[in-house]
Amino acid sequence: MKNQHTRRQFIRHFATSTAVASTALALTACGGAGIAPVYASFEHGIASGDPLSDRVIIWTRVTPSLNYDGRDFEITWQVASDEQFSKIVKSGNVVTNASRDFTVKIDVTGLSPNTVYFYRFNFDSRISPVGRTKTLPVGNVQQVKLAVLTCSNYPAGYFHVYAEVAKLTDIDAVIHLGDYIYEYPRDGYASQDAANLNRLVEPKTEIITLTDYRSRYAIYRGDSDLQAVHAKLPFITVWDDHEFANDTWTGGAENHDPATEGPFSARRAAALQAYHEWMPIRLPDASKNDRIYRSFDFGNLASLHMLDTRLIGRDKQLSYANYIDASGSFDAVKFSTDMSNPARQLMGAEQTTWLQSQLSKSSAVWQIIGQQVLMARMNIPAPLVLGKINFSDYSALLGKAQLAPASLTAAEKAILAQPAIPYNLDAWDGYVVARETLFATAKALDKNFIALAGDTHNTWASDLNDMSGNAIGVEFGVTSVTSPGFEEIFAKEDPAKVAAGLEQIIEPLVYADTKSRGFMIVTATPTETRAEWRYVSTVKSKTYTMLSGKSLKVLPGKANRKLLPI
Repeated sequence: MKNQHTRRQFIRHFATSTAVASTALALTACGGAGIAPVYASFEHGIASGDPLSDRVIIWTRVTPSLNYDGRDFEITWQVASDEQFSKIVKSGNVVTNASRDFTVKIDVTGLSPNTVYFYRFNFDSRISPVGRTKTLPVGNVQQVKLAVLTCSNYPAGYFHVYAEVAKLTDIDAVIHLGDYIYEYPRDGYASQDAANLNRLVEPKTEIITLTDYRSRYAIYRGDSDLQAVHAKLPFITVWDDHEFANDTWTGGAENHDPATEGPFSARRAAALQAYHEWMPIRLPDASKNDRIYRSFDFGNLASLHMLDTRLIGRDKQLSYANYIDASGSFDAVKFSTDMSNPARQLMGAEQTTWLQSQLSKSSAVWQIIGQQVLMARMNIPAPLVLGKINFSDYSALLGKAQLAPASLTAAEKAILAQPAIPYNLDAWDGYVVARETLFATAKALDKNFIALAGDTHNTWASDLNDMSGNAIGVEFGVTSVTSPGFEEIFAKEDPAKVAAGLEQIIEPLVYADTKSRGFMIVTATPTETRAEWRYVSTVKSKTYTMLSGKSLKVLPGKANRKLLPI
């Protein structure tokens, strides 16, 4: 940032910019200047993020006109306490150019806690939309209300979920748990309806280079519903895998082939740069753009710890294919041995130590963990996980075992005798030692522990227990904005029966919805924290209705760390 304006100079600039621009146009038209002016527009809206009690990030991007000649753009910005900008509290100017994809990101400091502010940008008489943001509270706080989102796949459907969150008037911040974009080509995952919905992505190929990632963000941020929610509320974000490539780990990804796509390190660097250009996020350490774990304190009520379980510390995922022999038998002993390897990491030692310190230091009533993948144990009978039997047939077999056990055949008995195994090795279930380490910390510190999770495109609510059965806390898992869930995997099954069956089979699971797209509202008070799930009826049509899911709560205190109905 340079050439800070005083408040009076800044307001004078805003007041005279239109006149100056008009004069420039007149001179150019008459040949006075001899050079066509370069204009820019704010086609990707505005955004704010990472609010603290005294500061917040504000963001925009300018889109150069076709006759852009490579010059820098000097963008002016204002933050006001009223929407009419009659009471400007902060202002300044900043330079952007092609090196940062014409994005602008300002960390506005010196603000008051628990206060709504409005902000806007200006370039050469072009004024951006007005954004609304809010700082965090301090001291004795009686309520915090968060909207939780994840998995927004542009070609899969309309962003109605974003539109609904933008309508809410009592939300303190939006938590986005990752998969903000998807990396697939135009004919890739969940894109079968994209042409009919007029939601084809750019570029049409899978994104690998910096230019690719920037273009994909531009498509997403051109969506009016996404722009609306960014303009209304501050975001607190982390990435998941699709901001890079499917099933990312520290050294690669399932959806990356070094032989044809080059070294993963280059793709990783490109994805990181584009993410920080396009997202309103503050780096805890400017020298390490892959370190995004950070905490947010809502007074004495809640501490929110945002984690990275994807990029910096994750060992490569295990694969069931490596534990099935030529006869099709599952080697449970070898699988158990590898799963119990104490060296396997999900967050990495540095981040684990940081989180332990943050949990120890915080005296807030609630410790909320914002992270990507399911933390609860989600063990499902092996024949279901390995595709040996469909869900309906397995449910029928369970009923037969209960009502007429003598009629079971040897083959049916063999199916029922198979162990329950994790359905998703990309989640904490694939890193059981790392999970037990985290649970041991929460237990030793006697914290009221709540995990937020995304990634699966389904709704889950579970009790969190360690391997000894001790109650650690609860998990609220949010479904996707658009990405399809189990209703696509179990396409011939009744989704209600699938969800009910999973609730029966998975011991810690209290609530599941495996067919709906939507969001979650988490409300914390000194006496309880509750989660409310809200769904849209469809993402495949521009007309839709809102549907209510279940609401659950948890109470503070060592004896109350389990989900309760409301």
